[in-house]
Amino acid sequence: MAALLSPSRSRPDDRDRLGLDRLAEELEERELRSPNASNFPEHILPAFVPLSHDNPYLAAESFNVQEFLLSRSYTSLPDLRSELRDYLANLKDELVRLINDDYEAFISLSTDLRGEGARMEKLQRPLSELRNQVLESQHELQAIQDNVQEKLKKRAALRDEKAFLHLLLKISESVTRLESLLLIAAPSDMATLTSPHEQDGDRTDDRTRGNRSKHLSRVAAEYNQLLYHVSKAQAKNSAFVQEIQWRIDRIKSTLSTDLDHLFSTTIIALTEGKVPGRETKLSESDRAKWLSDVTECLRTYDMLGQWRDAEEVLRRDLVRDFVKKTIFPGALSAPHSPVMPHTPLPAPGYTTSRTPYTPFSAFASKQNPFDVSFASSAHAHLLDDSDDPLAELYNTVLKWVERDLKRVMDAAERACVKTVANSGGGTNGLLSALVKSQKPEQEGQKGDRFAIMANVVWAEIGKAIIDELGNVVFAAGKPDEFRKHYETTQAFIRALEFLAPSETAIEVMRSHPVYSSFDRRWQLPVYFQLRWKEIVTKLEEVLVLTKLERNATKANAPFVTTQGAAVWDAVATCWSAQVYIPELGFRFWRLNLQILSRYKTWLDASLPALDASSKQGLQVLPIPGTPPTAGRAVTPNLPTEAASAESVAADELLITQLATAMTDIKALESQMWKIWREELGIMLPRGSDDAEGEEGVLEDALRHALSQLLSLIPPLSSQIIYILSRRGCDALLPMRSIPSQFRAMSPSKRLPTEPSHFVSLIFKPLRGFFGVGAADGPASMLKEQFLKAYAEEVFEIVAQRYIHFLASMKKTEESLRRLKKGKKSTFSLFGGSSASKEDDGRADEEKIRAQMILDVDAFGKDAANLGVSVDESESYRALREIAHSPLSDDGTHPPPA
Repeated sequence: MAALLSPSRSRPDDRDRLGLDRLAEELEERELRSPNASNFPEHILPAFVPLSHDNPYLAAESFNVQEFLLSRSYTSLPDLRSELRDYLANLKDELVRLINDDYEAFISLSTDLRGEGARMEKLQRPLSELRNQVLESQHELQAIQDNVQEKLKKRAALRDEKAFLHLLLKISESVTRLESLLLIAAPSDMATLTSPHEQDGDRTDDRTRGNRSKHLSRVAAEYNQLLYHVSKAQAKNSAFVQEIQWRIDRIKSTLSTDLDHLFSTTIIALTEGKVPGRETKLSESDRAKWLSDVTECLRTYDMLGQWRDAEEVLRRDLVRDFVKKTIFPGALSAPHSPVMPHTPLPAPGYTTSRTPYTPFSAFASKQNPFDVSFASSAHAHLLDDSDDPLAELYNTVLKWVERDLKRVMDAAERACVKTVANSGGGTNGLLSALVKSQKPEQEGQKGDRFAIMANVVWAEIGKAIIDELGNVVFAAGKPDEFRKHYETTQAFIRALEFLAPSETAIEVMRSHPVYSSFDRRWQLPVYFQLRWKEIVTKLEEVLVLTKLERNATKANAPFVTTQGAAVWDAVATCWSAQVYIPELGFRFWRLNLQILSRYKTWLDASLPALDASSKQGLQVLPIPGTPPTAGRAVTPNLPTEAASAESVAADELLITQLATAMTDIKALESQMWKIWREELGIMLPRGSDDAEGEEGVLEDALRHALSQLLSLIPPLSSQIIYILSRRGCDALLPMRSIPSQFRAMSPSKRLPTEPSHFVSLIFKPLRGFFGVGAADGPASMLKEQFLKAYAEEVFEIVAQRYIHFLASMKKTEESLRRLKKGKKSTFSLFGGSSASKEDDGRADEEKIRAQMILDVDAFGKDAANLGVSVDESESYRALREIAHSPLSDDGTHPPPA
């Protein structure tokens, strides 16, 4: 390599015709000059490592020939063979050495084991004898253990029998004691104790009644204990329990009868405010004692698991009579007797949370009745019953429930809570489970607690409304009455739920079969179809005329057509308080989207045909908030002659129609987003888990529907810009006569100081279109959104045409100058006259140039007043350059941008 790169070999000769030496030398010099030359790694020569036991390839579990040969790639095959033979010889030497070292120990092993067999036999004889003795002892111990286990089993059986006999004795004693407590053996005495209200005595009867409620509570506890013992005895199929089962059933029947009678008597006395058979009313202290007895009875019912029996007593003795007297076929036309409330008792310490509030306008108070601040209130929230017999009827029911049943429901709730807290899953909990298993529950009455609101109050009231007032309340085929009754009824249900003692009671009420039947009777789809027919029929009557006519009245504001106002009125009607129902929110939402699509179809049929030439050379104006479209053209394709009066009138009518459509489209978009933010985003029903995602889907649907309408604006804008640009270019036509005007003037006239009259006419159509400086215009409502964008487009197009006119004018003037120079004579007797004519020509050119500069500056000022950034316009900069550039003798001029 050194010889190859040596200087003596660097010059090409006959043997190196390709110049390889020179190329190698240049490559070496380039590598030496490279800044990364020092970073190249040094080449390390392979080191020779002899074969040994430490070689990883030889010590591997499976020998790989390829890897071993690659590791010795720098060794030739003969050398490698020699190394392997040497290594094999070393292995044989080590093996022989290993055998010679251990041979003596191997030979001495056989001599050391002589005579050990007899010794092993001597050791084996006593071990067999010892094994026999151990096995014999094991059999004796096993026999003793079996005897002990048999005696223990007999004792356990005797102990179980004794415990079972004690259990039967407890059952017998409990049955006897319960029969004694309930006076089953002596019916006359039992009647005396169970009917103290029939005695006409003094205050001793009240004490007997109070003691009677506690007495029945203790009897119920004893009866639960008896059921617990009976369940344990029945697990062993006791014949004794089967023999006395009829006595247990008699105890249960007697206890239930006594409890029902006491509870009925106490409830009637508490609601009527006096003891049966007496004329004097109860005092507040007596009323509190009666309420305590009611609570004790309810706690006893809960202890026995007889929740449905207590509800049946309330339904039979209290609720059913009131419902029959209040809800009947002529109830809405008959006068209602006022329900006088009781003097309110102190609010109990037990508070419950309330159901979430669904807003209805039927409440008399504007305050939210389900707000947390009302949680401790003891009064029902009444409906606005002015001129509404149904609301008056519902108020009567609410007052009665608040007066007679709310305290009972609260007491029942407290009794359930106290029982659950005291049971803690112990014996009482097992007893409750046993009672529930013995008494099957009916459909709609499931649960291990009181459900007075669902099974008593709502079951009777809801069924009475369906049976007695169904034809009036549900008002099939009368949407106005249906909406009013539905709103009033829903407000009544929410007010009734407010009187519920807990959220659990509300959930049970909403899952009750009567609630489901009541909900199905409303037939909301039928109501929606009637409203749909009203809204669509009224809208189609207006949209039958497919013609854009401005009717910008105060009633149609902010729309300028009757059709646009009708579309918005149809949308707003869906969400008005007289039409909207929350359960039909998605159906009304779908109707809104259909209305927007129908309006898009009407606009397609009503818009005039657009001029195809407006799409050539014009930029489609982007909608604010949407991505821009293609860039603007450099040279607009506009007519070169002034339009006729008929064409101008047709253009005015056309842009007025287009502006009318754009105004209504933008107004509808604004109104839709406004109602979405203020109402629809709140009124539409949501899912419980995916509310935000669902709202995003609805918003995307609205955005898509509006985008279909907004897609009409770009072609309409292109047509309007085309017309306004063409009329602006028509205003430029008088500028072509400026040179002839200045040449016809007196040479002594000074330079011009004011712009030409046509400059102010360029943007006059645009100002009139948007109503700038005027009272009104076709697109005055679109001024803030489109004025600047339209002005920029018209300015660019007119500036391009202005450049074209100025360039043509300068070419004409330069051609005239060259023609005049060619006609001049080389010799003239009156040479002074030629110079004078030449000076006059240059003076006219200066005046024309000054006028062009004034006109271009005035053109830029007018555009700047409309919000156009003229300094950033390349067309306007090119226009100014052409206007300021003087005429050249050789006929060249700066090219337009």
